[in-house]
Amino acid sequence: MTGAPERRRLRVAARRTVASDVVALDLAPLDDTALPDWEPGAHVDLEVAPGTERQYSLVGTTPEGHWRIAVLREPDGRGGSAAVHDGLAVGTEVAVAGPRNHFGFDPSRPAVFVAGGIGITPIAAMIAAAERAGTPWELHYAGRTRDRMAFVDDLVAAHPDRVALAVADEHPRLNVVGLLAEPRDAVVYCCGPRGLMDAVEAAAAHWPAGSVRVERFEPAADVDAPGEPFEVELAVTGVTVTVPADRTLLEVAEEAGAFVLSSCREGTCGTCETPVLEGAVEHRDTVLSPEEQADDRSMMVCVSRARRGCPRLVLEL
Repeated sequence: MTGAPERRRLRVAARRTVASDVVALDLAPLDDTALPDWEPGAHVDLEVAPGTERQYSLVGTTPEGHWRIAVLREPDGRGGSAAVHDGLAVGTEVAVAGPRNHFGFDPSRPAVFVAGGIGITPIAAMIAAAERAGTPWELHYAGRTRDRMAFVDDLVAAHPDRVALAVADEHPRLNVVGLLAEPRDAVVYCCGPRGLMDAVEAAAAHWPAGSVRVERFEPAADVDAPGEPFEVELAVTGVTVTVPADRTLLEVAEEAGAFVLSSCREGTCGTCETPVLEGAVEHRDTVLSPEEQADDRSMMVCVSRARRGCPRLVLEL
């Protein structure tokens, strides 16, 4: 197991609008305890309502040592962003777990950053780290309108020669095929809408393995696809269970008495990552990289299943 993310109570110390429908929140400890350090690409699990958590990337740490996140109000979302915008005023206490990081930044290699809309949040932290480390970098930032692009003015003002904008109502659409046509000695980091990340992965498919890293906070398209029954041996618990076609491994394991850390239950946060001792996995998460999924060393038991044709898994549960 990757271990439980530390949970703590924090308060909203500051709040400001950084773009149309985007609010930045500074989260501070309730006492003099210092918040832990974190690496660019890290996110926290924010309890936006009782029993409901959402994942938000850390944008930076303030001079006071507070964590900063930025949240887009999504009218067609599941209500998490609306709860943040409408319910988290300055002084509000909130439960936070983490940070944890599945979107690590490598300062030893040049970076090509591709951000779409609110996907700029983890990228902004990476840019700051690249500047500190002297890492060559470039940013390609796409958005519908400039007023909806968080931190855009600051980024352009500070790095006019490294930031290329693709604002839908001002400039041509971001051409990821042209951008990534020739493989380079660089890592591509992308965060944004699913369509953008899919396009980047497809456009860079001919780059060396491990050259593209993406951050996804929405479930995979096949997360609810029909499955097949399979058997799972819980090596630590000492029992063997059958997972029906219409239930998740997590649900069945919990009923069998296994202790499983979980949060999102849709394959986006990484909390329930579990080592795989035997068997082949049908990965339905958006946390593990394609290379990690191919290794079958771990799986997100909230959504992933045994691969078709593999009747049995053995897990470290």
